[in-house]
Amino acid sequence: RTNLTVCHPNASVCEGASCVASQENVNALLSIVLSIVLTILLALVMFSMGCNVEIQKFIGHIKRPWGILIGFLCQFGIMPLTGFLLSLIFGILPVQAVVVIIMGCCPGGSSSNVLAYWVDGDMDLSVSMTTCSTLLALGMMPLCLYIYTKMWVDSGSIVIPFDSLGISLVALVIPVSFGIYVNHKWPQKAKIILKVGSIAGAVLIVLVAVVGGLLYQSAWIIDPKLWVIGLLYPIAGYVLGFFLARIAGLPWYRCRTVALETGMQNSQLCSTIVQLSFSPEELNVVFTFPLLYSIFQLAFAAILLGVYFAYRKCQRKNDKNLPEDKDNKTQSESSSPKTNEAFQPDKRY
Repeated sequence: RTNLTVCHPNASVCEGASCVASQENVNALLSIVLSIVLTILLALVMFSMGCNVEIQKFIGHIKRPWGILIGFLCQFGIMPLTGFLLSLIFGILPVQAVVVIIMGCCPGGSSSNVLAYWVDGDMDLSVSMTTCSTLLALGMMPLCLYIYTKMWVDSGSIVIPFDSLGISLVALVIPVSFGIYVNHKWPQKAKIILKVGSIAGAVLIVLVAVVGGLLYQSAWIIDPKLWVIGLLYPIAGYVLGFFLARIAGLPWYRCRTVALETGMQNSQLCSTIVQLSFSPEELNVVFTFPLLYSIFQLAFAAILLGVYFAYRKCQRKNDKNLPEDKDNKTQSESSSPKTNEAFQPDKRY
């Protein structure tokens, strides 16, 4: 405590000219360092995911984009509308409602690609959906925000960091492209890289959640309604995305892929938009929501992954109990499509 008439810029003012120096902001420096490290790790993980993508089949999804169109409807149709309805139902503050809708307007996150691999999804579809949603977000985010937030705030006051979107797109496309090339030239080495990268990706997802919780542990005291919305929002994305894909006639493994792409949002982008668009007073009541959503979306995805592993284990046990001839027939009919057709464009296109 000091009696100088002018306080240090980093001090907080208490009782007039009496100043209390704030603690050194270790979190800010730590956040920058971890951001760089996590970005590099994410690029390596996306490189490994690209090692499971075949260029011909990836292009097939682009040429016959039925799965991508379904994902587009989920990403920029279901999610913003769900955020809008949840905001109305719970009657939250206007600034809180805007942040909830911003989260729904963000493109899919890279974590969905890792999880799609672990649930035996369509990696070609997953990567193409993430890439297209990030690219289309350049136009769809302003449009969705204009439609859904105009009753609460002037959409022109929301700052969309197009540079961050561009960086996200580059950070996704370049590593994946290298991975696709490695898979084309050295398929055996690509399989080894994929196994290592899939494990590293799972570790990275957990690490991001833990680091986020530690860095912003002082901001967890927020409106309980936001906790409930943060819980329900990703669940709604997973469930609605899955059923819409199923109604559209997509096979089960693609339904799992679309569900993950719908529920897994780019929460880092949402945090950037929130920090650029709102005053410090407003940030006090909304800043933690993107982190809440991120943690709940990962927690529920982990539950889905556990359920899928349990189902697959039970299925294998049942297959072992079948007579040998039926078992061979089952393997030839069921395991082969998973290996060979999982990344083919759907014949129903």
